[in-house]
Amino acid sequence: MADPKGFLNHGREVAKSRPVEERVKDWNEVYVPGSLLPIISKQAGRCMDCGIPFCHNGCPLGNLIPEWNDYAYREDWTAASERLHATNNFPEFTGRLCPAPCESACVLGINQPAVTIKNVEVSIIDKAWDAGTVAAQIPERLSGKTVAVIGSGPAGLAAAQQLTRAGHTVAVYERADRIGGLLRYGIPEFKMEKRHINRRIEQMRAEGTRFRTGIEIGRDLKATDLKKRYDAVVIAAGATTARDLPVPGRELKGVYQAMEYLPLANKVQEGDYVTSPISAEGKHVVVIGGGDTGADCVGTAHRQGAASVTQLEIMPRPGEERNPNQPWPTFPMLYKVTSAHEEGGERVYSVSTTHFEGDEDGNVQWLHLTEVEFIEGRLTPKPGTERKIPAQLVTLAMGFTGTDRDNGLVEQFGLELDERGNVARDADFQTNVPGVFVAGDAGRGQSLIVWAIAEGRSAARGCDRFLTGASDLPAPIRPTDRSLMV
Repeated sequence: MADPKGFLNHGREVAKSRPVEERVKDWNEVYVPGSLLPIISKQAGRCMDCGIPFCHNGCPLGNLIPEWNDYAYREDWTAASERLHATNNFPEFTGRLCPAPCESACVLGINQPAVTIKNVEVSIIDKAWDAGTVAAQIPERLSGKTVAVIGSGPAGLAAAQQLTRAGHTVAVYERADRIGGLLRYGIPEFKMEKRHINRRIEQMRAEGTRFRTGIEIGRDLKATDLKKRYDAVVIAAGATTARDLPVPGRELKGVYQAMEYLPLANKVQEGDYVTSPISAEGKHVVVIGGGDTGADCVGTAHRQGAASVTQLEIMPRPGEERNPNQPWPTFPMLYKVTSAHEEGGERVYSVSTTHFEGDEDGNVQWLHLTEVEFIEGRLTPKPGTERKIPAQLVTLAMGFTGTDRDNGLVEQFGLELDERGNVARDADFQTNVPGVFVAGDAGRGQSLIVWAIAEGRSAARGCDRFLTGASDLPAPIRPTDRSLMV
């Protein structure tokens, strides 16, 4: 155990953020560089080394949290990094982007603020990169088998790295011009600087993984032709079909899906544009959707110089403490203030958009809404609450409904879908087509980054066993596993 009295002697401290007036002027990560290391040893010492560490249950990767907390407390960063990488290919991604269900399941969290697991995790991996101890793991021998991975998000990258290290020759196909999937173009720079992706890509290249960008399977290359070229295929194409808002005025200029808006801001940071073709500068911005993607739109609009930012959510505002029907160690639905919300804007709950109003040139100018309430279990408009708010740029951040069906990938492979519209798979993550596997949101539906990496690792084991008859690769989850929620 790290510090037997750590949780008694020290309160919870988290990473310090840069002042709002400073960070909204740039696109760097919001946290003060190096602010964690002076406090992280004591924070890791708050871990109770529980006899039954429920944080393992909260984390689908099964991260060895008490173990690397102990090493971090003792400042044995090399051992901490080894334990961290034992279950997670990309802890610098999860340490920045995961909502930390492990912390919700922390035993200390029953009656005290939970251990800062996420902050300890990112401190360990950042220290490892700085020390140069994150090295390529080149396989001792090659199997002679080839695998194509479709999609380079966290699930695809995890599957590719695992299969490469198992000795297979792996090529990752990405339809965008750069590797990373939603990590690259969906996550704003201020949440995770893309240098973290770039150095992982270089590590994977050194291990032998090959990358093919600008190729969309189904359009640029038929799925049937891809299957002929490779001994196995892992589909990790994500759930990129966005949920739309079919109300009058949806066709007006200035109403965009979040994933039409966010990638352009990231492309500015990549040097592709001087300014974004879709900019919030000087405009009244409305973000429809109260989740993380909506918050990403809010933070992006702030940095582009929006005149105002309003975020709408159809559900009631969550409470700031656990509801009785969301007991520990489940993941509670709580009111969350992200770094983007700290920077300004208004959040409006229990409202539904009725229609958009535009000017004579077809540009959106107003958003009409009404308050809603639950009546007999259904959200129902409240009479007399209709109003309109200025809206010159609207982003729809209401989630995703499934994998892309328009590019022909599903039909060309002949894949079966489950009742939720996801690609169906068996216990080994294999689809109805022999040798074709699916991992991540394409098979699970929209989910968290930590689930995507766990899926990629698990699908890699199924694929490896298909190719060789057996596998020593770990499989942290089953396709039917779900979050620790009620």
